[in-house]
Order: sequence, then structure tokens, then C-alpha cells
Amino acid sequence: MSEQSSTRTTTSPPHPPQRLALLHAIVRGLFSIATTILLYLISLGPIPQHVGFVMDGNRRYARGLGKEVSEGHGEGFAALKRTLEICLRLRIRAVSVYAFAIDNFNRSENEVSTLMRLAKDRLAELCQHGALLEEYGVQIKFVGQTSLFPEDVQQALREMEEMTKDHKNGVLNICAPYASRDEITTAIRYTVKDNNSNTEQITSTQIFDRLGTSQSVLHVDSGLFKRPEESGNLDILVRTSNVKRLSDFMMWQASEDTQLHFVNTFWPEFGLSDMIPILLGWQQKQWVKQLGWD
Repeated sequence: MSEQSSTRTTTSPPHPPQRLALLHAIVRGLFSIATTILLYLISLGPIPQHVGFVMDGNRRYARGLGKEVSEGHGEGFAALKRTLEICLRLRIRAVSVYAFAIDNFNRSENEVSTLMRLAKDRLAELCQHGALLEEYGVQIKFVGQTSLFPEDVQQALREMEEMTKDHKNGVLNICAPYASRDEITTAIRYTVKDNNSNTEQITSTQIFDRLGTSQSVLHVDSGLFKRPEESGNLDILVRTSNVKRLSDFMMWQASEDTQLHFVNTFWPEFGLSDMIPILLGWQQKQWVKQLGWD
């Protein structure tokens, strides 16, 4: 007499790595939902038109973790993408970042070449078809003495600008190689040249309108700004790594109404948790101004 054995199919619980991956997916999903809700609530209040960032602390961040400086710069580009997406989701129309100072050419040849390579590769990713700048209809503009870059880098920058030239919803100003004093003197030079045969007095407005950052903002659809006449001015200027100085960045654009924030976070770690208090503080200032309490 033979016994017929029957087999039963049982579902075994996920292995620890699978459970961990599932947990990570759930946490990411919840964080994404919370972020969307939080940004929506902030968008119900006044929104700044123009925000600037001094992206400081890449090297100190890397050294503190025992990493190569190049890794710090690489993670800094990731922070730029992360922060830019927050700004674009809130419909902040102009974002200006201090990417490379003219004086940075004094750094080691290896670090400068690494920055050039990262700029060509990582910034190009933002401009590609279907990428962040196309999704939000934002131009990329390079402000500064770009002729100081190697020819292959200059060509890459021109190609990026060409790819996004028809976008009118906003602008990302990459200030590199940049110095505010150089931007101002260049604007004065062009203003004097254009007014060489004009007997009218040169005004500060004429010079301001010829600043590289101001000219790029003029390409944005002015109807998208609540205060088009002030779109070239900075509403908020953020500097990371707790260094409290402007370092020759947008000194003219930082008007008396610009809100300055010096945060402790190194730039590669900068994100939503740093940005939210800054935006809420700016909104509070606008509400106080509207109520006439300032």
C-alpha cells in the first residue's frame, strides 16, 4: 500500500534584506507625500521671486568624513539639484548660485579640473530632454568671465544655454567664474559704451539692467513675477557652512530688503529641513510688512 504525499505551497516571509528594502521604500514614499503637502502649504503664502545660494563647505564636508575633495564637490552638485527642485516646485522664478569664483583658479590644478569635469557632466544632466529644467521650463544661464574656462568647457556651457533658450518660466544663474565687482565693472563698461554718443546722464538703473544676472532674469516671462520691476533683486541670500560673509557675490543685487541666512549646514547636506525655516521666515517678514508692523 503506497502513501500519496501531498505538497502544500507556503509563502515564506521576506528575507531581512527584502524587508529592509520594503521598509526603505515605505519611508521614501511617506517622505515624498509629506514633502508634497508641506511645499503645497508653503506655496499658499507669498513666494520669493529671486533666491541666491553661496554653496560653501564642500571641501570641509569631505575632509570631515575622510573623503576625497572631489567627492565633496560631487555631493555638492547633488545638493544643487535637490535644492533647485524645491525652488522650482514652489515657482521661485530666479535662482542664482555661486558655483565658481574667479579666485578659485588659484586652487590646485587637480581640484579645478575636477570641478570643470563635474560642471560639464552634472549640469548637462539638468538640461537634457525630460530633465528638471525642461520639466519646469527654466533656462540655464552662465554669468561671469566664462572665457577663462578651457575651450571644451566653454563649448559645453554654450550647448546647455542653447538647449534651454526657449524656456520662459524661470532661470537658473550659474555664476562662474564670477566676482560681483567684476560683474558691476563689466556692466558699467557696456553702459558707457552704449551711451558714448548719448548726452543723457547714465543712471544706476541702466547699469543694474546690464548686470549678467539681471539680463538673464529679463528672459523670463515678466507676467510670472508679482513684482517685475524688482525681479533682478535678491529676496533671499543663503550661505551654508556658517561662514558669515558675502565673498563678492551679488553685492548690488542684495538690496536693503534682502533677507540673509547663514546656516551651519555644509552645502552637500543642505536640503528641505534647512530650506523650510528660511522660507517661513521670509513669509513672516512679508506678512509683517503688509500689516504695517515693521
